Amino acid sequence: MTQIAPKIIRQIFILLLIILFGSLIFGEMLPYLSGVLGAITFYILLRKLMKRLVNEYNWNPTLAALTLMLSSFIIIMVPLTGFGIMLGNKISDVASNSEKVIDAFKDQVGQLKFKTGFDINSQIDTEAITTWLSESAQSMAGSTFNLLVALGLMYFMLYFMLTNRKQLRQSLKNYIPMNNKNISEIGSEIQAMVKSNAIGIPLVAIAQGIIALIGFLIFGVEDPLFWFVIVTIGSMIPFIGTFVGIIPVFILTLSSGQSAQAWGILIYGIVVVGSTDNIIRLYVLQKLDDVHPLVTLIGVIVGVPLFGFIGLIFGPLLISIFMALVKIYTEEYGKTEENQSKPT
Repeated sequence: MTQIAPKIIRQIFILLLIILFGSLIFGEMLPYLSGVLGAITFYILLRKLMKRLVNEYNWNPTLAALTLMLSSFIIIMVPLTGFGIMLGNKISDVASNSEKVIDAFKDQVGQLKFKTGFDINSQIDTEAITTWLSESAQSMAGSTFNLLVALGLMYFMLYFMLTNRKQLRQSLKNYIPMNNKNISEIGSEIQAMVKSNAIGIPLVAIAQGIIALIGFLIFGVEDPLFWFVIVTIGSMIPFIGTFVGIIPVFILTLSSGQSAQAWGILIYGIVVVGSTDNIIRLYVLQKLDDVHPLVTLIGVIVGVPLFGFIGLIFGPLLISIFMALVKIYTEEYGKTEENQSKPT
């Protein structure tokens, strides 16, 4: 009978302990995972600036890190937090607007029934849909306490990551069980993915929101800033995101008897906003890194329940990191012995 070597038993025992303690830590950190991802994201975006300030301009590392952190908060976090607060304050408006949209849709369907005899209204539960939309909006707005803790954790980690870059790099080499070549390759890929998700996707969404806002102002839509936020958030979802704001505005305007404005908004949304979406994604995302739309879509589906509103950005980033980890495994262990023995 073949016995298991004691060394293998000890190795399995240590791996089980690592998995156990890692699971406990990860379970407790899950509500604040957005802070960890945010720190990684900002570190990748600010690393070169930090290096330039310290090495070329002889700044004190602490002063350089604090300056970059404050700048990132003013330029990025303040508008993003404003979006979240505005959405949170507009939760009741989301419910009331959704109810108006559904009622207007039912009116249009009622006219269809009068012409065709086909009844759809009886299958539409306005109250249930409104309740679901309101709960979804509250979930996206997220818990204020968790958001503040995640934000504090993010900047706390970011400070030490910026001021201890060499130690961080050495720690990754010591603790990640792979060779330096694969660490460098995967690190470059993660940097490209992070830049695309953290810069490209929000930039495209804001650009589409501004273009949609111009259309709302031209056609005299009521509460255009509210619908601008809805279009901007929706634009982060590929394929259908832009129409999250355009279609409800079209239905509401049509039901109010303003047929010309309604069709004008719909045509503007399809032709102008839709074509702009393709142009912006072509020139912005491909310059950073060409992320497949399915990665963004799945990331949004996963990210919003996990992180709330901020999951629109961190969800795709999480999927990208997962794919990078799969590639790490493939590079390190997925090759057969026959392929490894062949000369390169």
